[in-house]
Amino acid sequence: MPLHVSHGKRPLILIGLLGLQACAAVYFLFDGIGELLANPGKIHPLTEAPIALSLGIGIVFTAAEVRRTLHRMRRQADALAEARKAFGTVIAAQFATWGLTKAERDVAMLALRGMDVAEIAMARKAAAGTVRAQLSRIYAKAGVSGRPQFAAFFVEDLLQEGATPPSATLPVRALSDA
Repeated sequence: MPLHVSHGKRPLILIGLLGLQACAAVYFLFDGIGELLANPGKIHPLTEAPIALSLGIGIVFTAAEVRRTLHRMRRQADALAEARKAFGTVIAAQFATWGLTKAERDVAMLALRGMDVAEIAMARKAAAGTVRAQLSRIYAKAGVSGRPQFAAFFVEDLLQEGATPPSATLPVRALSDA
């Protein structure tokens, strides 16, 4: 059974393993040196040398993996921040193109974030009827019939051309159950 670890916990696990390997290597090293000094003629301490060496090599590889993982996570976080900023710019430009008022832009953004009418009304300290009216005006200006089409307007741009449609990857039964 594969072990699934979230990306945020992976470096911590690797660092923990690195620490465990370091402790074991130090133990075998000092234990072997101690036995060798106490009993210079015995061969047993020499059998621990390959173990300590293996642990040392493991430490080097684990440290390299931790470094690569942290670097990859930093790059991904930077790319995500850049994508969020660009997506926010696209949304703001589209809102301006539609001529949304400040209040409509706020309501539209909350709707895109998945909030329902009651949640938007609470967040804006407005009546639910006011929010419904604003959403109706937003949808009319956007030329869509409701929230799903409104959200899809923005998601459509994120989908890459040539992406495999769900119908090509889902079994027929899964599609008929939907």
